[in-house]
Amino acid sequence: MALPLPLDRRSFLVTTGLVAGSAAVLPAAAAGPARAAARRGPGTLPADPFTLGVASGDPDHQGFVLWTRLALAPLAEDGLGGMPSTAFQVRWEVASDERFRHVERRGTANARPESAHSVHVELRGLRPGREYWYRFRVGAHVSPVGRALTAPRPDSFGPALAMAFVSCSQYEHGLFTAYRRLAGEHPDLILHLGDYQYEYRKGVYNIPGGNVRDHEGPETVTLAGYRQRHAQYKSDADLQAAHLAAPWLVVFDDHEVENNWADDVPEASSDTPDPAEFRKRRAAAFQAYYENMPLRRASIPSGPDMQLYRRVRWGRLANFHMLDTRQYRDDQGCGDGYKDCPAATDPARSITGEAQEKWLIDGFRRSAARWDVIGQQVFFAQRDNNAGPLKVTSQDSWDGYVASRDRITRGWVDAKVRNPVVLTGDVHAHWAGDIKANFDDPSSAAIGAELVCSSITSGGDGADSDPAAHPFLKINPHLRFYNNQRGYVISRIGKDELRSDFKTLPNVRTPGAAASTKATFVVEDRVPGVQQTYLRPYAAPKASAQAERDLGRETVENETARP
Repeated sequence: MALPLPLDRRSFLVTTGLVAGSAAVLPAAAAGPARAAARRGPGTLPADPFTLGVASGDPDHQGFVLWTRLALAPLAEDGLGGMPSTAFQVRWEVASDERFRHVERRGTANARPESAHSVHVELRGLRPGREYWYRFRVGAHVSPVGRALTAPRPDSFGPALAMAFVSCSQYEHGLFTAYRRLAGEHPDLILHLGDYQYEYRKGVYNIPGGNVRDHEGPETVTLAGYRQRHAQYKSDADLQAAHLAAPWLVVFDDHEVENNWADDVPEASSDTPDPAEFRKRRAAAFQAYYENMPLRRASIPSGPDMQLYRRVRWGRLANFHMLDTRQYRDDQGCGDGYKDCPAATDPARSITGEAQEKWLIDGFRRSAARWDVIGQQVFFAQRDNNAGPLKVTSQDSWDGYVASRDRITRGWVDAKVRNPVVLTGDVHAHWAGDIKANFDDPSSAAIGAELVCSSITSGGDGADSDPAAHPFLKINPHLRFYNNQRGYVISRIGKDELRSDFKTLPNVRTPGAAASTKATFVVEDRVPGVQQTYLRPYAAPKASAQAERDLGRETVENETARP
């Protein structure tokens, strides 16, 4: 029987209550912990249930979301983490100090089997612009302590914001050392721009030299499969460290469901080619995604639909417009990959859908923020890879939806947005560049900036290079930087500038790699576009190594060489 949940006027609890069907029979790997818990009686567990860590997310000036999910055997095949099919009362505490001498708020939540024993707590009434610490308890078991922050008051700027953004963490392709190094930067806010987890079974998506570790289970198609896969990722200690460090803003891209899906259209080689079956798969993926992310109850899925795009305000300093470029897009006009595609310029085509586009442009019109930051998934600026008359671009990116991009940029220009900055993931490499009113005219004015983060692991180690040698930068002079090593971007957003350090790791195959700054770019207040202030020199391992590498072909393969 569910225990009553105490609520007060300043805080309320949200737990996922989505119907997942009856619990499956526990596999052998999960039966032991579950039976032991049953013998001990209701509300007791035989071992630490916080194996998936804790997290916070979606902060505002009054609070944030707290998250955890109980799992005794995270890799149980039924996706239920080896937990008994009963609800457990989870106590939570929020304090103004790391040692919890001054507890500001406490309460209880129910972790229910139908939501894979996940817990979401939405807090209100905390003080703005403050640092807080939180933890959970079940019986005698205490979770790790996480750090969260509230945004400044809506009428104030607050101090400069240390904001990081990441994407593309393929578990098999490397160790999550970049997450650990990011945690050590002590950011105030982390944006994950998609491909938090990947759908493939072991042995399908391989990198040269072999994968570093393996996925458990088949390709994720069922709710059990997606739950198990999320649990495998969340079990990683480096990923847990990054969640402990700061609140996250998350959006999905394609691999949270399957590669390169578009609305109700699966990929060409899908395990679920029938549209009705794909919608069931999407519903399973969305439910598991919500269960495993620190999202507000506004994002609870309804079958194959999920409200993910949203706006997070950081005082007067910044608006974060978090987009969804998968769920409402028209299908890729000429299929995936780099192509010269007439459909790319069709004015009827959209990557956001009409409602989201209107929401975004309305947000630009109402914005009084110093910086309007668009957190989204796929490359925004034009990247033509053909030096001749043809325009050969990635059809999975905004280049495949040119009119949609033009409406968005015209929207922020017409609204006189002070400083528009687009943040991007997806392409497994660092990039930086200007957003132009007309990409085909080099003399056209810059109207914004785009910063693109590399992957955490996807694609394997990669390699350093001289960005000036990349042919894309010669064909597209608005592109200013490229690097194909793994890493993240950490930015410091102040009143006068947004300064971004592009961090790289020499490898992700072995533990302990250090992070260093490859380049630094600055966007000055009211000066659209990026300015490079630092570039780590490139030292080729051999005199001929750079000449032997075709960086253009390497880029296309890095982005498209997926099953």
